[in-house]
Amino acid sequence: MKKSLLLIPILILSCKKEAKMTTVQDKDSTVVTEMPDSAVKTDSALLKNNDSVMNETPASPESGRKGALRVEKDGQIIRTMDTPGQSFTLSEEFTKDNQELVLKLRHFEKSELKATITTNQKEFNIRFNQIRLPNGDYDGPFGREITYKIPEKGEVWLIIGKSNMASGNTKGKFTVNVE
Repeated sequence: MKKSLLLIPILILSCKKEAKMTTVQDKDSTVVTEMPDSAVKTDSALLKNNDSVMNETPASPESGRKGALRVEKDGQIIRTMDTPGQSFTLSEEFTKDNQELVLKLRHFEKSELKATITTNQKEFNIRFNQIRLPNGDYDGPFGREITYKIPEKGEVWLIIGKSNMASGNTKGKFTVNVE
């Protein structure tokens, strides 16, 4: 009986999960935040190494891009494109409510990004919600067209989804043209 009482605290301590800790260093201070194990990281480097977690498929032929990657997980579609400096158009479709598209443009080298969302639906509630710059800063929201000065070369994200300030259908096909 006494042995079993000693085993209980050992079992409790061995089953306790440690939370992952991340450190963000600012110019003047360091901030440590706790991230739950369920947090899914969607950085391009992580996509290459985490094949078992997400369903990766090559981009559709209409994108005409070599090196394109399409990942769909939990209502989020992630398209990763190599961008050697030429414009392109890709087609996508939202099949569920509240879906969002994260279009990652790797190796973006232009000083300005121009992009347009087009759709055949009259009441389609879709827009550029945010842009993520190579330095990690975010800006937005925007409309269906965006022209943005990019201060440095690197990976740029365009986050596309519904506008919470508008009504309309959130399911349907659309195209994104990036210059």
